[in-house]
Amino acid sequence: MEISLYDIVERVIDDSFFHQVYTFSMYDYLRSNKVTKPIITEFIKSPTASSLSNTIEDLDLYLEGGNDDLHKQIREAYGNLGKPTARKIRDYLYCILEDAWKYEKDKRPGRKLGSKNRKRVTK
Repeated sequence: MEISLYDIVERVIDDSFFHQVYTFSMYDYLRSNKVTKPIITEFIKSPTASSLSNTIEDLDLYLEGGNDDLHKQIREAYGNLGKPTARKIRDYLYCILEDAWKYEKDKRPGRKLGSKNRKRVTK
């Protein structure tokens, strides 16, 4: 039974909120499993990534504070975390999305810089 990228990210989100565990590195996972560009692009456009983005936006609103109805609802939803923990979770979740974007960019077709095609510096 193979665990999908979506399952891993869902589990990581749960671990960050309920157990304050921040050990998953999305970029390292993608590199070590040699995930292809179509798969990571599909993930970035998926409801899981969208949900992750919405959670980050909610945490931003919680950290921002305010007295309007939206901020009160957000405070009610995330108030049990405390702002330092919410900030750690927000940064961690954003790092997961950033790593996915970076990996997708790195997977663009073209020549990779290697020892033979680096520009030579002349003195």
